Amino acid sequence: MRYLDVPGVGLVSRVGLGTWQFGSREWGYGDAYAQRSAHDIVRRALELGVTFFDTAEVYAFGRSERILSDALGDDRHDAVVATKLLPVAPFPPVVRHRAHASATRLRLPRIPLYQVHQPNPLVRDSVIMRGMTPLLDEGRIGAVGVSNYSLDRWREADAALGRPVVSNQVQFSLATPGPLDDLVPFAEREDRVVIAYSPLAQGLLGGRYDVDHRPSGVRAANPLFGTENLRRIEPLLATLREVADAHDAKPAQAALAWLLGLPQVVVIPGASSVEQLEFNVAAADLDLAPDEQQALTAAARTFTPVSAGRTFLDSLRERF
Repeated sequence: MRYLDVPGVGLVSRVGLGTWQFGSREWGYGDAYAQRSAHDIVRRALELGVTFFDTAEVYAFGRSERILSDALGDDRHDAVVATKLLPVAPFPPVVRHRAHASATRLRLPRIPLYQVHQPNPLVRDSVIMRGMTPLLDEGRIGAVGVSNYSLDRWREADAALGRPVVSNQVQFSLATPGPLDDLVPFAEREDRVVIAYSPLAQGLLGGRYDVDHRPSGVRAANPLFGTENLRRIEPLLATLREVADAHDAKPAQAALAWLLGLPQVVVIPGASSVEQLEFNVAAADLDLAPDEQQALTAAARTFTPVSAGRTFLDSLRERF
């Protein structure tokens, strides 16, 4: 396993575990997953050297935090647990109250990384960070992060906090490579962290889906799985398969390895089973050659998906 030493947070494994699916009904995993599989996945992650576990108060309305805490057990005090504040009315007293509620569900006296889940279009970070500052000063959180922030908004949050906002969690994969242009260079230059969620584009980069085999459930609503986008991504998937084959690996592992080949990037794929977790963690040992890294970057930049609106219209035409 590879690690980043993040100030105020500790040693963060480059491959973490995302827990959106813990307790969430939209993934269709059911109660058995929440009661048994989630626990087994977390315990195995610890054995494999995973230190970073990401959750949020909004995931299953706090249930994800509780399930994660139960699964970590006494190890929760040594793990790097990150959770997120949903910024609805994020005024300082509300921020303090919500941080306390998350810490209670997590059974932690100190949250290692407390993140703003998304930018609030009406409330500036100068207000939100006034709630974060006393939490830092009192040792109730180790560091502040943000999520889904543009580079300009990240810098604004930095200035408002008056100290580094150490991380920005964003959608980032070969299928959504936008952070390459600004967030990754900023993180490398300023010793920050880009946390890549949906690093496999909800399974698209596993190479299992095409126009004749599309996913169901929550993935079906993702425009990337629209017919036209499944056609357009095939050249990227072909390059991904070629790189993976050269390492006797699977496309999804090569996709994670590409992200890990970038500076200051951490990935947080979810896992539906212990086997999938082990599969994801193995990507940390996959070193791509510079020309392979460059080939995947070029293929990612060439992929130009159509919009959600176009995908919706195409789906209507296919039905009627």
